[in-house]
Amino acid sequence: MPISEGVRESLSRSSWIRKMFEEGNRLKAIHGKNEVFDFTLGNPHLPPPPQFVEKLRDLVNGSQEGIHRYMPNAGWPEVREKIAVHLTDRTDMQWTGSHIVMTVGAGGALNILLKTLLNPGDEVIILSPYFVEYIFYIQNHGGVVVDCPTSVDFCPDPEALLSKVTNRTRAVIINSPNNPTGRVYSEQELNSFSDGLKEASASIGRPIYLISDEPYRKVTYGGVICPEITDCYDDTILITSHSKDLGLAGDRIGYLAVSPKAADPSDLISGCTFCNRILGFVNAPSILQLAVADCQDVSVDCQEYARNLTLLSDQLDQLGFEFVPPGGAFFLFPSVPQLDDVEFVRLAMEEKILVVPGSGFGRSGHFRISFAIPEAMVERSLPAWERLAQRCPALGRNQERTID
Repeated sequence: MPISEGVRESLSRSSWIRKMFEEGNRLKAIHGKNEVFDFTLGNPHLPPPPQFVEKLRDLVNGSQEGIHRYMPNAGWPEVREKIAVHLTDRTDMQWTGSHIVMTVGAGGALNILLKTLLNPGDEVIILSPYFVEYIFYIQNHGGVVVDCPTSVDFCPDPEALLSKVTNRTRAVIINSPNNPTGRVYSEQELNSFSDGLKEASASIGRPIYLISDEPYRKVTYGGVICPEITDCYDDTILITSHSKDLGLAGDRIGYLAVSPKAADPSDLISGCTFCNRILGFVNAPSILQLAVADCQDVSVDCQEYARNLTLLSDQLDQLGFEFVPPGGAFFLFPSVPQLDDVEFVRLAMEEKILVVPGSGFGRSGHFRISFAIPEAMVERSLPAWERLAQRCPALGRNQERTID
């Protein structure tokens, strides 16, 4: 057996997102890319904003002295200070560069943090539906995954949280705007959940860290604003990347920020800096650190995502699909109409629609649509959605209306 049992087991239940992405490539080779409607991967297609492009151009065309060398493992000090200024302006708390570690995307940040926090057997609570890679990141560092379901409308449930806490609970991961639902948690919901977490921390006699994974923070719709979770809970660690807000998914740049109010922030930062090195990241890419430092208040133009959301929401609603309208990210997470979600996904493939079953995110009975695709593809897909609805018995009440 050339690979470990753990990796073999993980491969056997690896991400549905990637499986469907590969299936999409196969179908495109057969039918042509314009005849396949691929809603699988949250892979932003919009170009980075001009401010980032100009900054990167200046760096590449300017003096190269020193910018390609090693720097402190936590990142360039001047970059960390600029991130701290941004967070201070955003939260009205006093951040400094010493609270920040520049990372290889949010995935790198989560891994160095979990490596820092977890002893073997420590538990991390994740809210379902969840981003599936959380499972593997936690297991990477000897942690135990504890699934805490959200409500029917994907709201965090403080009572469910309290039922999941044990003496081994080390952290909770929260994700808003959420992948896969697009749900943005309100300030009231966050306060209620944080109160439950404070009660849980008191019950075990030490802080449970709240890890806020927020790469979609700037991708919101209809005037929705993401509340500051550090206002709700002191022992918070912010995780983000610029994959979505600056359209840099392939460049892997982000940061980790420990709240100034957290317990032992200097120990956490020291641990994360050390783990940045020993996990092999060493440091985040130098030139990208320098490029994003001055782009903390900009983002891609989300108008096309908003139009895609409107097109899909209107069509799915007319066809009888049920879903919670997303406030952010670029996902819809409708209920499956009286079919197994994997069976539904296979039926959708027959209409050349590629989506991901909800069971891949810990919530069966749903499917995820990523609308981070060109608007023209969404428009071309609308008749295919109509044909798919006509093949679903539970949506039969809509067939005559649609045909008319």
